[in-house]
Amino acid sequence: MATGTVRGTPAWLRATNNQTAMTLLLEHGPLTRNRLGELSGLSKPTAAQMVARLEEAGLIRAAGEVSGGRGPNAVSYAVRSDRFVGVAIDITSTTIESTVVDATGEDRPVAVRHLVSGEKRTAASDVTHAIEAACAAAGVQLAAVSFACIGVQAAVAHRTDELSFTDTLPGWPTAGIRRHLEAETGVAITLDNDANLAAVSERAAGSAEGVDGFALLWLGEGLGLAIDVGGQVYRGASGGAGEIGYLTVPTEAARLDPAADDLTGLFGAGAWRSLQSALGEEALAALATRVALGLIPVLAILDPERIILGGPIGLEGGARLAQLVSVQLAETTQWNPDVRSTAVAENPVLRGAREVLLTRVRRRLFEDVALIVA
Repeated sequence: MATGTVRGTPAWLRATNNQTAMTLLLEHGPLTRNRLGELSGLSKPTAAQMVARLEEAGLIRAAGEVSGGRGPNAVSYAVRSDRFVGVAIDITSTTIESTVVDATGEDRPVAVRHLVSGEKRTAASDVTHAIEAACAAAGVQLAAVSFACIGVQAAVAHRTDELSFTDTLPGWPTAGIRRHLEAETGVAITLDNDANLAAVSERAAGSAEGVDGFALLWLGEGLGLAIDVGGQVYRGASGGAGEIGYLTVPTEAARLDPAADDLTGLFGAGAWRSLQSALGEEALAALATRVALGLIPVLAILDPERIILGGPIGLEGGARLAQLVSVQLAETTQWNPDVRSTAVAENPVLRGAREVLLTRVRRRLFEDVALIVA
């Protein structure tokens, strides 16, 4: 709402109408003045004035014409997608993927850069190249980019602006990382752990529907645990909450793989490949036993309503792996959580970063809407 306006005054009504129009355009896409009036319940003259204010402020644009039968075609209007732009980035040990995000929320092409072992990298070069590649793929000007959200395989301490567990980020500083990237790129940076962003995507459009909280177990080359409490990701004091892969193998699981030193060695990607090679069709059941044992500390401390198995292995194992883990937990522990496979089949980390940016870009857009006082 515009600063300084009094509820019920003409200025307040104009500000309310402006925000209503933007909300409708974001929800429905391009609309004519008449359709905006119908959806908002406003008269045609008021709707026309509302559109004129937003267009003059550079927040919406004429998007085309709609045939109304008799008489001239009506002009449709859409939100200016180039007003505020973000770039979502997912950095793994082998690739850097990036995509443009604007207020419309439309999917844009994903740019992929394959990393070469031993190549010289820096944090600034990784992020700058990712932003440039995403803009080139989407046909967006670099100057339009105001924000970036980056998923990394590391623990991110937002309070102290530090990184830890940075094995997959050669050349990246561990202290002052956000400040460093903002100074080098000129855009506002958000950094987060990859599993945390994957949990954001599950909450938005995945397997987290209908629950107050859940735990996402990321199963890949490394392991991670994202903890969602009431729609908010819990990160811990140093950002290290959920670094479950570094936990030592529990005593009762040592017999399954005497060579495994930690949980990553017990049921990470390397262990999964070995099980597939040795056991064939029985590998999935063996993996489920190991995953269930690794989840016991999570259940004892968090007691989540739902556990989602994500990452490449969670996706590959699918509903069958989730069922096997659920049976193992029910038979061997006092807990019986709802275990499900991920429902985000493609780019879960990138999609989580997109959700973060979509919220941020739209918030910034509505801040400008609130500044319209005419």
